[in-house]
Amino acid sequence: MSEPLLRVEGLAAWYGETQALTRIDLEVRGGEVVCLLGRNGAGKTTTLRSVMGLLPRCRGRIEIGGRPTLGLPPEAVARLGVAYCPEERGIFASLTVQENLLLPPVLAPGGLAVEEIYELFPNLRARRASGGSKLSGGEQQMLAIARILRTGAKLLLLDEPTEGLAPSIVHGIGQTLVKLRERGFTLLMVEQNFRFASGLADRFYVIDEGCVVEHFERAALDAERGRIETLLGL
Repeated sequence: MSEPLLRVEGLAAWYGETQALTRIDLEVRGGEVVCLLGRNGAGKTTTLRSVMGLLPRCRGRIEIGGRPTLGLPPEAVARLGVAYCPEERGIFASLTVQENLLLPPVLAPGGLAVEEIYELFPNLRARRASGGSKLSGGEQQMLAIARILRTGAKLLLLDEPTEGLAPSIVHGIGQTLVKLRERGFTLLMVEQNFRFASGLADRFYVIDEGCVVEHFERAALDAERGRIETLLGL
């Protein structure tokens, strides 16, 4: 099998003096969709932030494309083809949809053109002149994902892409993520909606109290469902 696009080994991380991660071990191969599951506060978002270089105090090993990245600043990680879409979305209310979309710089070849992005997100094409504050929650989430597609990143870190969205919007987000995988993007996402994640991800890691406690393939979902639901408190 090919080498992982992302490899994390023995990752520990702190917020100040508080340890948020004790041991994270995971791999993501090119073209996969991998989901991090776990209860609130388990360390899922911290894992994404650590991979992106947003936590200054980490220990262990992170490799992207075989290159060690622990200790690199976020802009250096981004230049290796990684983009992060945070749960809070970070849409600029005073800018239009198109201005928000054009804000991130292109850091590597292979990013999607604006028209390609509008094909993936037709709602955004219709709202391209609307201000960020005028968008619904679903449209803001679409825009948050859309604007990282121009950068040339091939590894997308998505934090709770369906949080607080109506079921019809969740379905649309899922269809878009499938299309991104078909275009060759690799996704590592945090998702609380287990039903949504189970229909999309190839592999799953369950995190509890800052540590990976379970790893399974989609094919094992039915056999492991009871244990998974217990771990997630469902």
